[in-house]
Amino acid sequence: MSQAIELGLDTFGDVTVSPDGSLVSQAQALRNVVEEAVLAESVGVDCFGVGEHHRADFAVSAPEVVLAAIAGKTTKMTLGSAVTVLSTDDPVRVFQRFSTLNALSNGRAEVILGRGSFTESYSLFGYDLSQYEALFESKLARFAGLLKGAPLIYPPIETGTLRTWVGVGGSPESVVRAARHGLPLTLAIIGGSAERFRPFVDLYHQSLAKFGKPTQPVAVHSPGHIAATDEQATEELWPHYKAMMTRIGAERGWPPVARANFKREAGPDGALCVGSPETVAAKIARTIQSLGLARFDMKYSAGTLPHAQAMASIELYGTKVAPLVRDRLAG
Repeated sequence: MSQAIELGLDTFGDVTVSPDGSLVSQAQALRNVVEEAVLAESVGVDCFGVGEHHRADFAVSAPEVVLAAIAGKTTKMTLGSAVTVLSTDDPVRVFQRFSTLNALSNGRAEVILGRGSFTESYSLFGYDLSQYEALFESKLARFAGLLKGAPLIYPPIETGTLRTWVGVGGSPESVVRAARHGLPLTLAIIGGSAERFRPFVDLYHQSLAKFGKPTQPVAVHSPGHIAATDEQATEELWPHYKAMMTRIGAERGWPPVARANFKREAGPDGALCVGSPETVAAKIARTIQSLGLARFDMKYSAGTLPHAQAMASIELYGTKVAPLVRDRLAG
């Protein structure tokens, strides 16, 4: 595989546990995100994304503000959202905020637009959840028009255009929608084998051709955690992953997560990129090759996983995993 590959990291600003076992404040979680981003750039990570949520367990509700703080302490990384919930926001204001970030970061801003996997923002901002599909459809169309320069947004993008992706959880309709607007695609793969998303990638490229749009890149966002050995990474991640998935599952009527499910997702055919640098690099490279990706973003935060362990994972991702992935793709 000869194309240059981008390797990024994502977080939702998960509220983590402190060394004494208590939860850190949301304010501290945000400060930790900035520290994590600075480390990510120092070890060569290409892109850093923060996702919008409106919940007690995630601290980032205003991605652009967090990214602006990061922009002031970094110089190279692409800075973006993972994801911005466009359905419950105003497309013009979203564009203005990211255009402002783009100016402050010297052209390093991007945005991933989506509907969000949680629905708290609908009632919070006074939107009817029954309009879930229609809201995103109309607002994405509006945003796509802004990318073409109508009307002119201030501050305008200084050079080129605002890099904009559409985040998709895996529905064919969402894939076709992204293609219809000619926007790059980000697939959120948080469970099961990455290979099962190949039909969606094929549908995307076929749809781009059908609509007369140029070829666009495809990216994947998946969770993971890295430590010196497979055993260490697994044991560090498991209790926090279990608590997070059990909590979210209870909201959605799922049974408590079992160790067997975790083991399956952490295995070769699962979505979790957990293990030693060698193990994680092999899974990422396989995902990139099987789906023909231009980019892979690993969500390194995982519920209450401590800040110190997240920092260690970030360092290994940049110094060990990324070079191993590139070596595998070049071989």
